[in-house]
Amino acid sequence: MDDAANRGLTRRERRRFILRGLGRAAVMTLVLVALYFLVPLDGIGRLPLSVMLIAAPLILLIVTVWQVRAILRSEQPGLRGIEALAIIAPLYLLLFAATYFLMALDDPSSFTADSITRVDALYLTVTIFSTVGFGDISAASQTARVVVTIQMILNLIVLGAGVKLLTGAVKRGRETKDSGAEPETTPT
Repeated sequence: MDDAANRGLTRRERRRFILRGLGRAAVMTLVLVALYFLVPLDGIGRLPLSVMLIAAPLILLIVTVWQVRAILRSEQPGLRGIEALAIIAPLYLLLFAATYFLMALDDPSSFTADSITRVDALYLTVTIFSTVGFGDISAASQTARVVVTIQMILNLIVLGAGVKLLTGAVKRGRETKDSGAEPETTPT
């Protein structure tokens, strides 16, 4: 964490600084997971799948832009980058899990399992993301296979471009902070 070191903190202060940031990141992740399990998705399930397939990436894009801007404006861009990753990565996975859950509600034959719970949908999402693919739950319908394929392609983009975007924002935020200049972003 160069942010803490550059501020002339003692080892103890630096450790507390890092732990506080990691704690905030963990809390943000827990909040997102809790929302996934607690928000009633049944009403959303009445919307056409195309709406969900447009809304989910749009939500992710808005949150990502907001997080990058927060990194650029932060006094501690490295720590803020970790916090941003703790929001963006779970949000990405949970949006796909919600999509799979809603697809299974709409058409139970979309997947090979008899019924898909939220846990099943999250499990499927993580196995696809990690490329493990145990095969116990898999896409059965053409629509489900298209959405799974989209997730696989986006996984590569998220892992490549997403990490590059966040690390670039952290680097730029540090450069801006070190130069004393104001970031070139508009307030959100």
